[in-house]
Amino acid sequence: MTGLAALNDMDAPAFEALLGSVFEHAPWVARAAWARRPFADIADLHAAMMAAVRAAPVETRRAFLNGHPELAGPEARARSLTTDSASEQGSAGLDRMGEADAQVFDRLNAAYRARFGFPFIIAVRGRGRAEIRSIFEARLGRDPAVEEATALEEVAQITRMRLDRLITP
Repeated sequence: MTGLAALNDMDAPAFEALLGSVFEHAPWVARAAWARRPFADIADLHAAMMAAVRAAPVETRRAFLNGHPELAGPEARARSLTTDSASEQGSAGLDRMGEADAQVFDRLNAAYRARFGFPFIIAVRGRGRAEIRSIFEARLGRDPAVEEATALEEVAQITRMRLDRLITP
């Protein structure tokens, strides 16, 4: 773990090297947040990173959302998830599903992507497979703008947990 004081003293390359993977396949988020140092606390750091995502042009935000893996999807089966995503999906048992459950998630993933244009994103830590599936099914009926906002809120939860594991106050 790195202390907040050390983080505030880092040059841009070191800052990006440490935090570039917090937001899935999006080191640009860390680059954008670096300019807002010093951070008073982890919440301030996280707010700066989320502000960078929310301020990004629509196309960049959409590409960012599409950088996230599908739950129990092809990347998970190929074991090509990032270390964080593999740990998170594994914590919910999504890496140990039988064929019937895998088919349900494949169907939900396809329906969600067809409706919204990006993968279903949810903070899975502390949730079980049945709860995740229920939320997944409920969110399929939402308005696309509401769902994009929800996806970004889920990203906020995921990334805050990641920061809490990386940075000490």
